[in-house]
Amino acid sequence: MKLLFIDDEQTFLKYLAKRMMLEGFEVTTTFSGEEGVAAAAKEPFDVAVVDLQMPGIDGIEVQKRLKDLQPDLPCIVLTGHGSVENALESGKYNAFKFLSKPVDMDTLIATIQAAYDHRMKHRSASDAFDTAGTAKGPVSRMFHKFRKLYGVEK
Repeated sequence: MKLLFIDDEQTFLKYLAKRMMLEGFEVTTTFSGEEGVAAAAKEPFDVAVVDLQMPGIDGIEVQKRLKDLQPDLPCIVLTGHGSVENALESGKYNAFKFLSKPVDMDTLIATIQAAYDHRMKHRSASDAFDTAGTAKGPVSRMFHKFRKLYGVEK
C-alpha cells in the first residue's frame, strides 16, 4: 500500500515513515503542503496522512487539492492542533478520520487500513458501473433490459 505523509515536523515524520515501512507500507514523505500536492500530481497513492497546520498551504487546502488530483484518495488528518471546527472543516473535504497527536501507532495503522479498505470497497462498487452509470456484467445488463421493457426505468 502506497502512503503519502504530509507534515512539517520532520523528526516526527521521519520516525513515522520508518515505522510504517517496518509494517510493510511504501511511504512517501513531504514536509509541506505544496510538496505533498506536487507528489500527488506525479503518482497515485492509496492513503494520505495530512497534518492540519503547516506553513504555506494548510491541511484543509491540501485536502481540497488532493481531492482534485485524486478524487478517491482517502485523507487522514493527523494534527497536534485539533479542534471541533477544524474537524468539521476537514469533513467537508471527505477527511476519512481526524486523529490527534500524539497518536498511538496501532490506532494509526488500523485507521490507514480502514481507509484503504473503504477505498477498495467504494472502488469495487463503482467498478460495477460503466461511465454512463449503467450496470456491467451479463446479469446486470439483462436486469437493465427488463427494467426498460417493463417501464420501470428511472
